[in-house]
Amino acid sequence: MNPILPLWEYIPDGEPRLFGDRVYLYGSHDRVSGSAFCDFKLKVWSAPVNDLNSWVCHGHSFHTRPDSDHSSDTAEWTSNELFAPDVIEKNGKYYLYAYIVGSKGCVGVSDRPEGPFKLLSRYKYNEGNEGDDGIYNDAGVLADDDGRVYVFYGFEKSFSNEINPDNMFEIIDGSLRKHVVDDRENVCDEQRFFEASSPRKINGRYYMIYSPRKGSRLAYAVSDKPQSPYEYKGYIIDNGVDYPGGNDHGSVCRINGQWYIFYHRMTNNTILSRRACVEKIEILPDGTIPPVEMTSLGFEDSLDPYKEIPAEIACVLKGGCFITETDIFRRPITNIKDKCVIGYKYFDFGEDYSTKQMTLCLKIRGMGNRCKLHILVDGYDNGKEIGCGEIGTSDGIYRIKCEKITGRHSVFFKVDIDNDTWTAQYFNDKCVFELEAFTFIK
Repeated sequence: MNPILPLWEYIPDGEPRLFGDRVYLYGSHDRVSGSAFCDFKLKVWSAPVNDLNSWVCHGHSFHTRPDSDHSSDTAEWTSNELFAPDVIEKNGKYYLYAYIVGSKGCVGVSDRPEGPFKLLSRYKYNEGNEGDDGIYNDAGVLADDDGRVYVFYGFEKSFSNEINPDNMFEIIDGSLRKHVVDDRENVCDEQRFFEASSPRKINGRYYMIYSPRKGSRLAYAVSDKPQSPYEYKGYIIDNGVDYPGGNDHGSVCRINGQWYIFYHRMTNNTILSRRACVEKIEILPDGTIPPVEMTSLGFEDSLDPYKEIPAEIACVLKGGCFITETDIFRRPITNIKDKCVIGYKYFDFGEDYSTKQMTLCLKIRGMGNRCKLHILVDGYDNGKEIGCGEIGTSDGIYRIKCEKITGRHSVFFKVDIDNDTWTAQYFNDKCVFELEAFTFIK
């Protein structure tokens, strides 16, 4: 389910890489109560390709500041935050390309894909052969089939260089390319390059996954050569549709014959607290990628509605409600007000069964007011209402009788305060309850 990692972990900017029989996720590390993007350390997670729900944390892999267990890998020249790494394999070694805020980036190396990575070198280049002031913002790296290696990077401007494959950190003279993805001022925000370069080679074509100026999307552009101008083809996902959106960064990966888009979503009512998610995608024979919606599924085809469902896997949050972490064990949906909508996609309710009703059980923290909660399937505006019940003022488990349904459906909870009462005027702009979890009972 989404998010794909344990719900206390905040890994944005995910770069998925398949090494051997495991998929590795390399990303930034957000701090739940941080006042700035990212952290001073990187972490690596991985899962076996035959069990994509069993993610393992391999611990810290690289540091710009020391902590109780690790020294700094960059103490000689910087202690700034680490952003958006990428990792590739070359001749049995694994190379980490790290962007460091306001500092010259660097390359780390390890004998293992999970690290830890030891500093190999900062980028080395002769003056005039680098873009982006030599910072290499959000570097993405491509090792081509002919052994040549390319790095793509940039903030608001798109650049590429070729890297010397003999040492993996030296920029080859004369290899600088500008405007790799269209970044002209007159290009519309849906297409214009902003940041988050992530190159891939798929079926003989070169793809650039990136964040356009419309920052809640992940777009893609295609070329027939690694450094040629990439032509915008569309967007893959938008994390701001019916959800508190923000910047996005991710990439595609093929696992067991299925293509996925890895991306991140916002929590804690901020763009600084992001968690890793994934959706299934399709790459058509002509190379195009149809857009996909955000779901609660992760790697699953459907979720089981008869198990306990944590509220925080919602993929629809409308009307000002949001997920917040109150402690390591509790992450409710809060700020739930009149007309708020909370939605989940998708549940498989199974085949027909003898009873005509089922019961929705919700774990609620009361906030001192009453409201009605409408239960709808297959849409929050024009979907079918299968039940409606009252949420009271106190903490507890609330039960709402619902019409029996079968098959695969999205589910939405819609809040309604009786506007004919004088209390509605007082509570209309206040949180009426917090949702922690729910389940359906046959």
